[in-house]
Amino acid sequence: MPSATVSYEVPSPLGPQPVTVSYTRTGHGEPLLLLHGIGHHRQAWDPVAGILAAERDVIAVDLPGFGDSPALPDGLAHDLPTVNAALAGLCAELGVERPHVAGNSLGGLLALELGREKLVRSVTALSPAGFWSDAERRYAFGVLLTMRHLSRRLPLPLVERLSRSAAGRTLLTSTIYARPGRRSPEAVVAETLALANATGFERTLGAGAAVRWTEDIPGIPVTVAWGTRDLLLVRRQGVRAKHVIPRARLVSLPGCGHCPMNDDPALVARVILDGSR
Repeated sequence: MPSATVSYEVPSPLGPQPVTVSYTRTGHGEPLLLLHGIGHHRQAWDPVAGILAAERDVIAVDLPGFGDSPALPDGLAHDLPTVNAALAGLCAELGVERPHVAGNSLGGLLALELGREKLVRSVTALSPAGFWSDAERRYAFGVLLTMRHLSRRLPLPLVERLSRSAAGRTLLTSTIYARPGRRSPEAVVAETLALANATGFERTLGAGAAVRWTEDIPGIPVTVAWGTRDLLLVRRQGVRAKHVIPRARLVSLPGCGHCPMNDDPALVARVILDGSR
């Protein structure tokens, strides 16, 4: 799908600041905002976007500092309040009022914050960040930093050669996918480059170091779904999420990894659509 770009201003302690966000939009129905994880890009949602578009007006976003969206201006933190202000501004620019939202990992955390602020009508969070113990957070951040380092060190011809085989795609992406062989070679190359070139990576990861989700989200439907083969944010964190948000629907995604959209598109699409009805 061709992307579009919109620029606008968001409020900040420094006064209004310019923000530019890239996105794709397809489908018909109630609006549904899709938010990817750290180091990823909006194309993470490609396996499910077409299914969702049959019932929803699907808006897949490159978060600030990822994909085709530039980082936030200097002086603005890549934290929950600031990034969600940017997402609220995007919705205002697009004429979208209180969309449904689905997010994965960092995107799941952002989705929950949008729900807490009552800016959306439903939340589906796939392996959301923020329900970790200190040890689990250190482990996850260590893995992410290693992935970032490798993505910047591997020569592009080597990445392209590895992506042509199922074994090579497993080597490059098995941390986030339980079934990496299903990812296309072109997608693996693109997301490796997206991780390497993410201008907001360090600032976003740094802002996440102090995050621990502790608040209920009353008044709107919340679904939390976790892959049974998530190697980055282990699935016991889903049980913690259910304790913190007791009205949430907790769903297991059998055989899925940290980014389940590619591992089982039909199941993930059904979970999102059920959560947004």
